[in-house]
Amino acid sequence: MFHNIIDAISGDSSSNKNKKQINGRVILMKKNVLDFNDFNASILDRFDELLGKKMSFQLVSSINTDPGNESKGKLGKPSYLGDWLKNFTGLTPGESAFNITFDWDEDIGVPGAVIIKNEHHSQFYLKSVTLEDIPDCGKINFVCNSWIYPTNRYKKDRIIFSNKTYLPDETPAPLSKYREEELEILRGTGEGKLEEWDRVYDYAYYNDLGDPDKGPKYARPVLGGSAEYPYPRRGRTGRPPTKTDPKTESRLPLLKGLDVYVPRDEKFGHIKMSDFLGYALKSLSQDFAVGLESIFDKDRNEFDSFQDELDLYEGGIKLPQGDLIEKLKDSIPFELVKAFLQTDGAPLLKFPMPDVIKEDKSAWRTDEEFAREMLAGVNPLAIRRLEVFPPVSKLDPKLYGNQNSSITKEHIQKSLGGLCVDEAIKKNKLFILDHHDTLMPFVRRINSTPSKIYATRTVLFLQNDGTLKPLAIELSLPHPEGDKLGAISKVFTPAHDGVEGSLWQLAKAYVAVNDSGHHQLISHWQLSVLHPIHRLLHPHFRYTMDINAVARQVLLNAEGLLEKTVFPRQYSMELSSAVYKSWVFTDQAVPNDLVKRGVAVKDAHSPHGYKLLIEDYPYAVDALDIWSAIETWVKEYCSFYYKSDDMICKDIELQSWWKEIREKGHGDKKDEKWWPDMKTFNELTQTCTTIIWIASALHAAVNFGQYPYAGYHPNRPTVSRRLMPEPNTPEYEELEKKPDNVFLKTISNKFQSVLGISLIELLSRHPSDEIYLGQRETREWTADTKPLEAFEKFGKTLEEIEDKIVERNKDEKQKNRVGPVKMPYTLLYPTSDAGLTGRGIPNSTSV
Repeated sequence: MFHNIIDAISGDSSSNKNKKQINGRVILMKKNVLDFNDFNASILDRFDELLGKKMSFQLVSSINTDPGNESKGKLGKPSYLGDWLKNFTGLTPGESAFNITFDWDEDIGVPGAVIIKNEHHSQFYLKSVTLEDIPDCGKINFVCNSWIYPTNRYKKDRIIFSNKTYLPDETPAPLSKYREEELEILRGTGEGKLEEWDRVYDYAYYNDLGDPDKGPKYARPVLGGSAEYPYPRRGRTGRPPTKTDPKTESRLPLLKGLDVYVPRDEKFGHIKMSDFLGYALKSLSQDFAVGLESIFDKDRNEFDSFQDELDLYEGGIKLPQGDLIEKLKDSIPFELVKAFLQTDGAPLLKFPMPDVIKEDKSAWRTDEEFAREMLAGVNPLAIRRLEVFPPVSKLDPKLYGNQNSSITKEHIQKSLGGLCVDEAIKKNKLFILDHHDTLMPFVRRINSTPSKIYATRTVLFLQNDGTLKPLAIELSLPHPEGDKLGAISKVFTPAHDGVEGSLWQLAKAYVAVNDSGHHQLISHWQLSVLHPIHRLLHPHFRYTMDINAVARQVLLNAEGLLEKTVFPRQYSMELSSAVYKSWVFTDQAVPNDLVKRGVAVKDAHSPHGYKLLIEDYPYAVDALDIWSAIETWVKEYCSFYYKSDDMICKDIELQSWWKEIREKGHGDKKDEKWWPDMKTFNELTQTCTTIIWIASALHAAVNFGQYPYAGYHPNRPTVSRRLMPEPNTPEYEELEKKPDNVFLKTISNKFQSVLGISLIELLSRHPSDEIYLGQRETREWTADTKPLEAFEKFGKTLEEIEDKIVERNKDEKQKNRVGPVKMPYTLLYPTSDAGLTGRGIPNSTSV
């Protein structure tokens, strides 16, 4: 009976059967498949919404214009969904396929777009429209992947273009006006509150992290728009200002974190949303954090031993019945409470075993592993070659006095394998992990909070077997009588016995805390869907706006999860702003970064044209392979559309896009001289390669190792709560008698550890619908054959790189690839399964 009704509303009567028709297929999904409590709801539920021809599709000619409609493409007659295709394969959960038939009009010729009108009350997700057997053309694909809201929500008709790509001046005249109107819609007017059905990509300062209406404790500075706090822009939401501070945007209630405005098409898909709800809300619920804090009260908030730490993974921590469960049930769906708190009698809090302690529970404490993780750990981007000894500071001496290093030749000379310091520098044997200048301006303020940190420098020596050996760690504090008086520093050198060995372990912990606070910056921008550069870059922004919006709501906000679990606390985002002051877009390119840090030099005889000065540098070796593959793919793709530099200069849309990136997206750096001019093929391809690299492989390298390396907090603590014990104090006596207790009391406590582990477990997971580098959501993403062939070649190159990484990790001579913890370096392995794998390069930053 249902099929008969659909036949009736499709207009397929006997009077139409003699007309020339073309057949097609529509794949869509209803809104209610995203309802958490009704996840398996079918497209056929409440099918009565389809009655009355309330969802129409009109073809738009790419050949002939309609003088009566502003010379836009001629429109065909509206068509409606036909039979539900029960046995259609290739659908994901919640999707359904329908056939559709269009009356053929020769004046339409080749369709270049389709207009969709949704006249019932609820939105639906349109995945694709495919037309078969178009005269003189064949098949045409409209790759939509877009939410279609009721027509009364739009000022202009919703239009979806085919997968044919055009430069602006090559766009068929019947489609040009539609292209211009679509871009106007996406750019918005810069005014008003944006609603879920708006499709506006606009910019705003980071002025929504604080909540001053709750009191001074929750006030935070505006990031962006000032020399003091420069920052990239975020997506505009248009919410009204707070009552207390007109420069601060009001915030949504905490548990509405998933409702922060981003264009609806940038929101998580239903599979990603299911995974996110399943793993995230346990970490992102403020009530969960409050509940944990109440459980780990002052008497129970310390780890008594390293075995106590291991119990988080081996046996779990039993939680009291009652209050926490009730609090969680009141704040988030109980299904999530059950997913998180494994219940068999008393609730049990238990985490997966992090890779760093799977094979050996104590190897993380070795100097070799401490140094190896600077090359193959979660943050392999900070180490650089030491070119001047002792290390010097770039901080303004008028403000900060003498901040140069107090490490002397005597501290390190005996560990240089017979070389003097000058010889070691000339032979490229000395390296440094230097967080001193970044942190020193913040140390005094941070140490006024419960956090207690140092600004650190770590000097290392490259040994003949390719491994690094730490030589000295400098811990610095601002002078107690004022910043202008310079730094007060202590230097520690390796020791493995007695109190000196315990002090050395603590010194390494302070370095790890500094390194855990090193952040990466990733941005995103917009182009016309018809533009070839849009088609190239679009997969690399999948879900990024949504995850950023959620992060502003529950992670980066005042008293949010970042401030609770990372040492800068309320100064966290100010520190991020300070780091951004020295950010240079072109330095994000892998070769430029390695050369700038002094760990590589140009060499025509080396792979990819660069010689690594640390040959066994797992991140750098794999990164150069991935970078080269991306660069080759980008060049082959762009060369299909741009035959000369002049074409790039005359591409008005491309030039406007690049101008917007610099002047709006990075408005605080718009006058920097290092921005590419975007006038040559090389500038275009290097820019696109860099954007793809940042969004995919760079993020993978610093993100998906978080749980494998830092899920065990003693290895990568994010907080230090005490300064180094001083001789002749009770703390020093305790260090002599119970060094492990002092170590554990110095780093994150139970509450901070459990909350931090919950967060990085979420951030380190791949969802089940992840799309990896070298893959696309659909094979029909473009109609152009040569770009498709180049993309297939790109995928095969990545497969070959995977094989190379596997072989490198088997090579026992490359000691930095596995290390004492017996943990192979796989963070730049291109593909992965779902879950906590410690490998895989997603196309985009979506966690």
